[in-house]
Amino acid sequence: MLLLQLVSLALVALASQAISLELKKDVPVFVKTLKDMQRGPPLKMVKRELKGEEKWITQPLDQFDETNKETYEMRYFINDEFQTEGSPIFIFLGGEWQASLDMINDGYWYDLAKEHKGVLIYTEHRYYGASIPTKTMSLEDLKYLHVKQALADVANFIKTFKSENAQLSNSKVVLSGCSYSATMAVWFKRLYPDLVVGAWASSAPLFAKLDFYEYKEVVGKAFRELGGEKCYNRIEKGIAELESMFKNKRAAEARAMLRICSNFDHENDLDLWSLFGSISNVFSGLAQYQGAGDLEYYCDFIMSFNDDATAIANFVYWAWNSPTCVDPRYQETVNYYLDGISKFDGSRAWYYQTCNEYGWYQSSRSSNQPFGSSFPATLYVELCKDIFSNKFGNDQIEKNAAQTNEDFGGLEPNVENVYMTHGGLDPWSAIGHGVAEGATVISKMSHCPDLTSIRSTDSAELLASKNRIAELLRQWLA
Repeated sequence: MLLLQLVSLALVALASQAISLELKKDVPVFVKTLKDMQRGPPLKMVKRELKGEEKWITQPLDQFDETNKETYEMRYFINDEFQTEGSPIFIFLGGEWQASLDMINDGYWYDLAKEHKGVLIYTEHRYYGASIPTKTMSLEDLKYLHVKQALADVANFIKTFKSENAQLSNSKVVLSGCSYSATMAVWFKRLYPDLVVGAWASSAPLFAKLDFYEYKEVVGKAFRELGGEKCYNRIEKGIAELESMFKNKRAAEARAMLRICSNFDHENDLDLWSLFGSISNVFSGLAQYQGAGDLEYYCDFIMSFNDDATAIANFVYWAWNSPTCVDPRYQETVNYYLDGISKFDGSRAWYYQTCNEYGWYQSSRSSNQPFGSSFPATLYVELCKDIFSNKFGNDQIEKNAAQTNEDFGGLEPNVENVYMTHGGLDPWSAIGHGVAEGATVISKMSHCPDLTSIRSTDSAELLASKNRIAELLRQWLA
């Protein structure tokens, strides 16, 4: 009876997690799993009326072409409940997500601003949320989407905001960000060092590369360390068995176990890669945002089945939250991103940035991970070509990533007054600064693990890091 209760609770939890992504049911399963891995900072559960307001600033469409007079409206949120004469300005940078008031009403950044009587601001990145500069997201219109344009938006915002607020004309500015927006905080300090006195970057990836195979290695490490060796082995053996079934004339059996729709072509490499990429991404999403006890809980569920393949098939099916059968076909993913040209889906914008700037494709290249070998980086490169242009082949994406590293220094950004933090089990930490480079790495924690207010449940390492952030801010704002 206890085992049945555990399984039932696990199924409910997995289904609830997928529903919480607020995705339409017609979103292809591969896109669903990517969206889960590309969410912004967790929304705060603020138990009071949110303070602050939504505002807009007019920005040049092209920050680097003075002959182009077109503009767009960039959204930002401001909470000035602590403002006084000369208040420091605390900016949390938006990334590839929609900004909202909650981030500047709770959490550690809010607490720090309160200590210094700071004005809290949350900027929204161009092409995300409501800050859409163009009429479509066609390839031609997306030429204005680049991190350099977004950083210039922030620089222009700081100058304009200070000039229009007499109380704040001489105020010091500090930045913070999580994930990609943490990367932006580091790079902003590199490009515009005189506009901000310091920055806190939580989980900032710094090194652009096409085949980011190390990501899956850390995901596997998280399941091994937190879920146990038996869980890791079950994942590895279960996925290997499913791969073998498709290769050895047991495809019908595997399709039935995974509840795959009849139009799936297992002999099409792109379809098969999309399927196993979707399977792997379930585990990635859980590991990337895991909290205390999460992976242990899911591993208990995985281990409740009698055999490896059945365990994995049931686990991923409920995580995908498909109403009936699962459709992992490659063309469905392509169609979804093409629909984003007119539907303004932020996932199209982010995929464009990966093709044009970063790569960061989380492949099965490494044998030091339990998720099989059936989702090569080629899958992601083919998507770049089919969604945007054939120019985004392997060589071009490699060149784009190399240019990003040249522009921003890669793992040597050469910045001062920037405090970087990572979770020890954050898959993105593999391309960020570690202890040797001066970052703080918090063991057993994952992506953006330190945004919450100080709590009694914080580990000693986490508490020490938060205290260090506070000390640095006092120095920077002195």
